[in-house]
Amino acid sequence: MRGVSRASFAGLRDQLPEVLAEASRVRSTPAGPGAGRPPAGPAAPGTAAPGTAAPGTAAPGTAAPGTAAPGTAGARTSADPPAGGAPGRPPAARGRGTGKRRGPAAAATGGAGAGVSAPAGAGDAGPPGASLAATVGDELFAVLRLLDREHTLRRALSDPSKPAGEKGAVAVALLHGKVAPATEQLTVAAVRSRWASSADMTDAVEQLAVEAFAVAAEDARQLDDLEDALFRFSRVVAGEPELRTALTEPVLPDDRKRDLLNALLRDKVTPVALRLITEMSLHPRGRSLVVSLDMCTRIAAERRQRLIAVVRTATVLTAKQRRRLAGALASIYGHEVYVNIVIDPAVIGGMTIQVGDELIDASVASRLAAVRRRLAG
Repeated sequence: MRGVSRASFAGLRDQLPEVLAEASRVRSTPAGPGAGRPPAGPAAPGTAAPGTAAPGTAAPGTAAPGTAAPGTAGARTSADPPAGGAPGRPPAARGRGTGKRRGPAAAATGGAGAGVSAPAGAGDAGPPGASLAATVGDELFAVLRLLDREHTLRRALSDPSKPAGEKGAVAVALLHGKVAPATEQLTVAAVRSRWASSADMTDAVEQLAVEAFAVAAEDARQLDDLEDALFRFSRVVAGEPELRTALTEPVLPDDRKRDLLNALLRDKVTPVALRLITEMSLHPRGRSLVVSLDMCTRIAAERRQRLIAVVRTATVLTAKQRRRLAGALASIYGHEVYVNIVIDPAVIGGMTIQVGDELIDASVASRLAAVRRRLAG
């Protein structure tokens, strides 16, 4: 992704922790009078609709690949297969589509949503132990498969000439009550954003799903394990042509591929790693499996890197100052942040803080440079 698409995805990725945090607060709030009642109608076009499905609803229109509960504890990976396998999960029953209803939202996009099966399974329980982030990741993958399958819908929702609010309304009409509210909110944000092409929009939804699973691994303190498992398995696949063929051959049924992955990895990688490896194997989207796994590895590595704050300061910080700074950053990013102090006399005073690709510049040097630019202008 480049240009406008890259900027749109960056904004979407930044929304993910905020949406998950708000959804967690709502889920943990005791139900009051009227809680759980369905709303009178869909949300206003382009706004985040408070859906009524419990987080963990079934993925839209398809059984979620993988059999382990995402986000739960697991052992560190190894490429060596265990002695036995585990049966694959049977495919979920198809829900009855609700996309045939043609209202103002569908009309706004030329009827793109008409006849499209909306995500089914509202109210179904998620897998035991599944975290909210893993549930959102599962549902975003299911939304992705819907968009990949329905070409007219995908083109309509990514059309930059159509009003963002109307496209958001179509997404609400398709998803409301069928997925977790957080999934609906993120999908609406995606279709309201500007994309250079429809492919960029679907790529963004896919990468956002992987980001959600990385959050689930982070919450379970398994982010390092996830990155390691993805990297190791991609190298195994690259070096074993027979395994690569077995996992990518289109004529082989998905259940056989799931069984193979369960036999190889079930007790050797974390549930989140197994879920992502399964998803990349069953839905390659025109890429090689190695390329897909490398994409997941990169996202996990970038998220882990964003947990490290590189702080440049002209003087040594005391232990108390470091603790206060780490606490402030943790409150901003919603998780523990490791503070790496770099003594840099060029800062003069104050500090700069680098967290991944985000830079907070509160240094005296930058202020002096700003003053010089104003005087020169």
